[in-house]
Parts: sequence; C-alpha cells; structure tokens
Amino acid sequence: MRPYATPPYGPDMTAGMGVQLLVLEVLCRAVGLGTAGWLTGSTFAVVTWAVLMIALRRSWTGPFGPANRVTLARAILVGAVTALVADSFEHRAPVGVLVALATVALVLDAVDGHVARRTGTATALGARFDMEVDAFLILVLSVYVAMPLGGWVLAIGLMRYAFVAASWALPWLRGDLPHSMARKTVAALQGIVLVVAGAGIVPHTWAFIAVAAALALLVWSFGRDIGWLWRTRT
Repeated sequence: MRPYATPPYGPDMTAGMGVQLLVLEVLCRAVGLGTAGWLTGSTFAVVTWAVLMIALRRSWTGPFGPANRVTLARAILVGAVTALVADSFEHRAPVGVLVALATVALVLDAVDGHVARRTGTATALGARFDMEVDAFLILVLSVYVAMPLGGWVLAIGLMRYAFVAASWALPWLRGDLPHSMARKTVAALQGIVLVVAGAGIVPHTWAFIAVAAALALLVWSFGRDIGWLWRTRT
C-alpha cells in the first residue's frame, strides 16, 4: 500500500482555511464581531473548503497556481464580508471595514483573470471558482443593501442562482455563451453600485435609483443571454 500523499494543492487549501479563521479572529478583536458573524464566517470557510476540495480532487492534478491563490484570497475577503453582514442583523456593522473589504475583493476580481492569462494557467475550474466567489459576494452585498432599501434588492443577488436552478429543468440554458463585454460590464457594475449604496455616501433616494438602474441592466443582460440561448438551442 502506498503511503498517503498530500495533493499539490493541499498546502494552499490548508493555508486558506487558516487565514480565513485568523481574519475572523482579528475582526472579533478589532471591531467586536459577534457570535452570529463568527459562526457565519466559519461556516462559509468550511463549506468553501469542502466544495473546492471535492472539485479539485475530481479534476486537478497540478499545483494550485497563482491565479487560484488570488481567487482564494478574494474568497477569504468575501468570508469576512459575509460575517460582518450576518452580524449586522444584531448590531450595526462597521461600515468602513465592510466597504473596504468588499472593495478590495471587487478590485482583485480584475487581477486573477489577468494573472491566469499571463501565466498560462487559465482553467475551467479556475474560471468557475472565480464566478462563484463573484456571485456570492453580490448576494451578500444585496442582503446588506436590502436592509435600508427593501427586499427587492435581493433580486440582484438571487438572479444568477435562479438562472442556474432554471437550467436544471431547461437544459438549453446550459449552453455556452459568446464573449460579451456588455455582460462583464453589467456584472461588475452590480458590485460597485451595491458597495456605494451600502457605504451610505449618497442620499437614500439616489442610492435607490442607482440600485434600481443596476437591477434593470442585470435583467436586460440575463434576458439577452436567455434569448440567445433559446435561438441557438439544439
């Protein structure tokens, strides 16, 4: 029997879990993160680690790679934002810290893809990992912004998940979409608008209008893609 060998991505995954828990502990001491936030952040870390490990074991044989490390760092930031948002249901979250963490996570979204292309390490799994981190950050931010603006804001965070759920019943929705700069721009705009609205730096009315406009653009983007998939279905 061969001795158990640590997979090449094992150290990165272990370090990621450790850093996530360390960040949560720093938030506990620095901004008074409560029990709800700590438990939510820890659950996020465990679930992310478990799902990613399963995916890696199925299809990954090489080292984790620099681009995936950037995405993992973004996931750690998203875990911290998730913890702060969960904690905000019990007491006011430190808005400056939450906005700063979310902003860095959004900025790094433009880095991991660039690193993957520059290093020739772009993979389907890496792209999916990046997409899921993006989607969850938008969902968490929409939950936070829905508190002052209303539950309708949740449509921004839930739309992508609704699309995935619909594809289980309608296989033609799983088709490959062509590259679209408009789609990428609309997706990036959601995070920017939600962060600005959550920061409270614009009047309530203008925040409402901006988020509503972002949602309208998202509906248009999804509608356009669904229309294209319908026309090209086989």
